[in-house]
Amino acid sequence: MRLPAGLLAYAGRGPAWAQWLDRLPALLRELQGEWQLAVDGEAAFGHTAVVLPVRTASRRPAALKVGFPHEESEQEHLALQHWHGRGAVELLRADPHRAALLLERLSTEDLGEQWDLEACEVVAGLYGRLHVPAPPRLRSLAAYVERWSAPLRDLPRGGPVPHRLVEQAVALARDLVADPATVGTLVHGDLHYANVLAGEREPWLAIDPKPVSGDPHYEPGPMLWNRWEDVVASAGVRDAVRRRFHTLVDAAGLDEDRARDWVVVRAVLSAHWMVEEAAGRDLDRDQRDWVTRCITVAKAVQD
Repeated sequence: MRLPAGLLAYAGRGPAWAQWLDRLPALLRELQGEWQLAVDGEAAFGHTAVVLPVRTASRRPAALKVGFPHEESEQEHLALQHWHGRGAVELLRADPHRAALLLERLSTEDLGEQWDLEACEVVAGLYGRLHVPAPPRLRSLAAYVERWSAPLRDLPRGGPVPHRLVEQAVALARDLVADPATVGTLVHGDLHYANVLAGEREPWLAIDPKPVSGDPHYEPGPMLWNRWEDVVASAGVRDAVRRRFHTLVDAAGLDEDRARDWVVVRAVLSAHWMVEEAAGRDLDRDQRDWVTRCITVAKAVQD
């Protein structure tokens, strides 16, 4: 099994990644043998997983996904089982202990080439199908946000993220965590242009959930800060962000104020995590750009 060079480069992320990559070819062979799969194309990879085109014993085209074990993906199989292919890729088999999923094979076409607002309408339509009562074992969004927002309270003034935004995010997070409506709905958690693929049985299907028992209004953030080059190329960055936001909210029937609050919380958290990643060093250009993007989104939905 030859892994893509780009995937092998992830060994630079640290010892845990290097060990996982060393083990990965053998793991893929094990799964192929146990699940009676035949390789049917070249491996592809994303930020945390490799996907191998395969055919099952019945010759059905499928995709074998094996991920780097991490908290956000541990319950992906639970969400996919719960959806049963309604609005999402169908799960054929799972081994959560090995972070392995056998999925229906979809096209490689995503929403990246669709007109921006049309893509927002597609995603808003998927919200309505994916947002069903959460299975009982799913982790709580409120618990995550309470943990994630705690470090924000101790941030000093003068950091890369404006203190006014930080204080606002802390207050909003506190109120949202205390609200019973913040849990109970199965939420994808990372639904954006690249996580929606074309399918044969349905035009568009969601993939790669980071599921939680949460609030539907938590969803829009990723659609605002992805495909950022299109936002920058538009006549006005603020207006482009707001058009996306209002298209999502209107098409999905979401409460505008609550969706806005979640965008602010998520954007500030995302900026903070990038600052944490720098570990006290000056931010490099890509890190600065990401923090600026998050701040821009948080401000744009409020202006």
